[in-house]
Amino acid sequence: NREAIVRVHDYYSRDPRFSFILLPENVGKRKAQIAAIGQSSGDLVLNVDSDSTIACDVVSKLASKMRNPEVGAVMGQLTASNRSDTWLTKLIDMEYWLACNEERAAQARFGAVMCCCGPCAMYRRSALVSLLDQYETQLFRGKPSNFGEDRHLTILMLKAGFRTEYVPDAVVATVVPDRLKPYLCQQLRWARSTFRDTFLALPLLRGLNRFITLDVVGQNVGPLLLALSVVTGLAHFIMSATVPWWTILMIVSMTMIRCSVVALHSRQLRFLGFVLHTPINL
Repeated sequence: NREAIVRVHDYYSRDPRFSFILLPENVGKRKAQIAAIGQSSGDLVLNVDSDSTIACDVVSKLASKMRNPEVGAVMGQLTASNRSDTWLTKLIDMEYWLACNEERAAQARFGAVMCCCGPCAMYRRSALVSLLDQYETQLFRGKPSNFGEDRHLTILMLKAGFRTEYVPDAVVATVVPDRLKPYLCQQLRWARSTFRDTFLALPLLRGLNRFITLDVVGQNVGPLLLALSVVTGLAHFIMSATVPWWTILMIVSMTMIRCSVVALHSRQLRFLGFVLHTPINL
């Protein structure tokens, strides 16, 4: 979409507050980040994805957390800017609330948010510069990696000894998929990143709180156990021609308990409708 970029460039290029880097071709997020970081001079670097809009106080709220020199990266709370469009965008907005206010908030209590998400993440530039070589040269199956930038950069920060934090009142609205196929493609890409970078982070877990270890193991083993239960249920149905009610009952019960707890925690009844996300997970 270079034509759209050029229009923005022409509008703001004479404003001394902005410096544009027009790369000759689309080289991907990672190399674009590296190009920008290389020309930056401030103490802090803010990454905002192109489909995201930040509230007017986000920068100051994230920057206040970075006053602690031990903090290398911090992220804000994500919401779906198109939440009201479809039933799927409503579910994804709830999913983001859970990911931020349960998972990231719990990890932040131990200074170890495992993934500072791309829509809005602030980094300490001095830490970034020291990690750029590792970040740029990451390989996956012998080829340069072209996915999972946010999680990998966060893992590198933690490996370098920095804390990673979450600020719940720094709100960022991002556009989410409104159709199932693009959403599933996105989730599969993110899942690849989660599994791959978890293996890279295993040596790191020894130096972190035991809760973080339990959390990381649960994030990775949980989906595998869910998949295994579905496969065994289907095998049972094929071999015996009987419905595996016990498997169905367990999945439904765990889903209802989880959604009820979240509805109570958030004081929002809409989370009872998050049960509809389970078939998508499956």
